[in-house]
Amino acid sequence: MASALAAKMGFNSLMRKQAKNFSVRICTMESDMEFSCENKWKGKDLFDLVCRTLGLRETWFFGLQYNIKDTVSWLKMEKRVLDQEVPKEEPITLHFLAKFYPENAEEELVQDITQHLFFLQVKKKILEEEIHCPPEASVLLASYAVHAKYGDYDPNVHKPGFLAEEELLPKRVINLYQMTAEMWEERITACYAEHRGRTRDEAEMEYLKIAQDLDMYGVNYFLIRNKKGTDLLLGVDALGLHIYEPDNRLTPKCSFPWNEIRNISYSDKEFTIKPLDKKTNVFKFNSSRLRVNKLILQLCIGNHDLFMRRRRVDSLEVQQMKAQAREERARKQVERQRLQQEKQLREEAERARDELERRLMQLQDEAHMANEALLRSEQTADLLAEKAQIAEEEAKLLAQKAAEAETEIQRIKVTAIRGQEERRLMEQKMLEAEMLALKMAEESERRTKEAEQLKQDLQQARESERRAKHKLLEITSRAVYTSPGLPADSMPPDLSFSRENLSFDFKDTDMKRLSMEIEKEKVEYMEKSKHLQEQLNELKTEIESLKLKERETPLDVIHNQNTEQGTSKHSNFKKLTLQSTKSRVAFFEEL
Repeated sequence: MASALAAKMGFNSLMRKQAKNFSVRICTMESDMEFSCENKWKGKDLFDLVCRTLGLRETWFFGLQYNIKDTVSWLKMEKRVLDQEVPKEEPITLHFLAKFYPENAEEELVQDITQHLFFLQVKKKILEEEIHCPPEASVLLASYAVHAKYGDYDPNVHKPGFLAEEELLPKRVINLYQMTAEMWEERITACYAEHRGRTRDEAEMEYLKIAQDLDMYGVNYFLIRNKKGTDLLLGVDALGLHIYEPDNRLTPKCSFPWNEIRNISYSDKEFTIKPLDKKTNVFKFNSSRLRVNKLILQLCIGNHDLFMRRRRVDSLEVQQMKAQAREERARKQVERQRLQQEKQLREEAERARDELERRLMQLQDEAHMANEALLRSEQTADLLAEKAQIAEEEAKLLAQKAAEAETEIQRIKVTAIRGQEERRLMEQKMLEAEMLALKMAEESERRTKEAEQLKQDLQQARESERRAKHKLLEITSRAVYTSPGLPADSMPPDLSFSRENLSFDFKDTDMKRLSMEIEKEKVEYMEKSKHLQEQLNELKTEIESLKLKERETPLDVIHNQNTEQGTSKHSNFKKLTLQSTKSRVAFFEEL
């Protein structure tokens, strides 16, 4: 009985202990993670745990997001997790996402993990059309996304069809043109091939540098009404507050930079903005729900803090992170240069190998031809020898016949004395025999000369055979060949490269040189921007003839109008902020 009671008490104690924890599923852009959290944990405790797990130090850009009643909300850092309006079913699902966006991704994003998370999130928003992206920019961004995934383009590996299963372009862009999937892949691959030499991290940064110039990048939109009751959109981003017409999220009607705003507050559904210029009246607007006002205030406070932070001296933590990032980039650049040299040596060695193989094939062809010539010479010599032998036999036969004719002449001369008539007949026969003998002698002489000529031909054929054998031996002796112009020590015997001596000591001169190169890249930024614009214009020209105008969305039409007028995101912002704050407030209230 006592043991049963003790077991029951132990079970109840265990249940109470378990009840002190709750499970959370954190969904990042790359993977999902589950954590067991204590009931007393605040939002900051969970957020710090996630950041430590990811190895993320630039925490100020991110937050934990959840959905409640068709509204996006962010976990508050100072409140207990369970005291907030998070989903009640376990595991509690939260999304780890970028809450605030940088003004300049290249200057502000220090860690590779930060850059990678931003890249994945921005790419997702573009593909899901939460950020409007023109077709030519979509193709260029897709090429950088492919480079970030596959590395350098290799025609032997990346053959037609390798992008068939990839989602690279917004469906709006695909439907806007009379182009097959193969045609889109060809355009993307052509751009992808031009990025050769970049690392995957550099490709992701190039993606973000292009994306940050898109009109809807980093903007959170909210439906509001001004004093006159006009339906408008409020856009909150890293630069300030922007007012849009409901059907135009690309071009704001007026803007208020963060450095012009002194105070932001709300009461129920009414939002109040106090400009820094005290002579300017406050302006107010109404949102649809109180919960939306809370979200607007959170985004305004966070973006304002980051806006002011960018314009102050970096904290020691950020300075340390940037110094480490510079050292890491310098180390990677040195390593990349070393790998490039190694790659160049390997390519030279492969070219030398190919040259040797080509030369070997050439020598083999020459040897084969020489063998065939030798064989033909041997056959010709045999034929001539056979003909010479036949001629000799014919000459011997003719000589024998001539001897027989001479014998016959002698016999006729002996018997010629038998009678005059007989003698006359014999003389006639003798004359005929002499003529025949003469002909036989001439034929014998001709046959002898022909035999001599055949012997000379045989001698020449054997001489040709001897020269062919000599040439074959000469070709064989030249088979071992070393490519001229390539030092023997630059091509290892097995075409492999040892990594035992790839260690490198950083020197001050190398670091200074790399720092100067990094500064030089900044100077070249404008030239690269010009090249980027030319590249986008070229892509636009290539596919413009295949566009189906009737499928353009209202945002496409607005973007085209802005492009024709030479209006960009940054030029429009500068133009709007040239007016005084007072005039912009008055303009907003009259919309």
